[in-house]
Amino acid sequence: MGAGWVAGVTRARALRTRCLGAEGVREVAAYRTLDDALRYLAATPYRRDVTPGATPAEAQRAVSATLLWHLRVLAGWQPATGADAVRALAAGFEISNTEHHLRSLSAEEPGLDSADERGSGTGRLPPYRLGALAIAWTRLARTRTPSELRTALTDSVWGDPGGDSPAAVATGMRISAAVRLATAVPDAARWATARLALLFGREVFVVGRRMPEVSAHRAARLLGPRAVRAGSYADFRQALPATAGWLLAGVDEAADLWRAELRWWDAVERDGRELLRTSHFGPPPVVGAVALLSADAWRTRGSLELAARGGGSGDWPAEVLGG
Repeated sequence: MGAGWVAGVTRARALRTRCLGAEGVREVAAYRTLDDALRYLAATPYRRDVTPGATPAEAQRAVSATLLWHLRVLAGWQPATGADAVRALAAGFEISNTEHHLRSLSAEEPGLDSADERGSGTGRLPPYRLGALAIAWTRLARTRTPSELRTALTDSVWGDPGGDSPAAVATGMRISAAVRLATAVPDAARWATARLALLFGREVFVVGRRMPEVSAHRAARLLGPRAVRAGSYADFRQALPATAGWLLAGVDEAADLWRAELRWWDAVERDGRELLRTSHFGPPPVVGAVALLSADAWRTRGSLELAARGGGSGDWPAEVLGG
């Protein structure tokens, strides 16, 4: 391997210190107020974006912004292949930006109630600063109507989401990201396929939302046509390939898919730790670092929600807090 991989993997391994870890996550969750939890985080790797007085949503977003910053730094140390892998793994940030942008566009259309369309009191959140991790955000951000946004997506590597509604765009982009990740980053293919199964199962069998044909066809590349055409959750689960079926094993009802999400994060963290331990210089340690950083941020966001509710972890599954 060249000097680029040596530097990139060295940086990836150094980023292990940017994780709060199970002990720190539990410490945050135990605080009785959100402000106390934020004061604790101010002396941790998440101090870059966390500020006292933030709302729960602002605090959680700040944790995500810190994760993004670490991923941008990591990508900057990689050769081209490594940077592409980090970009594919970080696609969720561009999806989040696009979802917020689309909600603001929909709210500005005549006849729509802007308060309802923006939802959750989030208003116009500033977009995540993607830097070199952007895929097509520069063009997407310039669109002025939902139809323009759909056209811009169609003309980019994201592809046509099959509609310009918030639901169609969010689902279409997530399916596209999963397929691209599984194809471009073999070390993450198992995670991508299983996550797509979770998304598809929720959309079709929990929400009861019909999948746009173009998105269903794209999902079939990973899940298989039998699973995508399944008429019931039981048939869907049975038709999944082994790369996705492991996630839903024992989850007999669609309403219990939240348990599969906990299992997914646990697997990502465990696999990431193994990838980071690999001795050679190449993509695996870089993918592992992204996995560990992402899982740690997810658990930290959960611990902040607990603190905002008055602290304590008794009502939450242990998988959320790790350890």
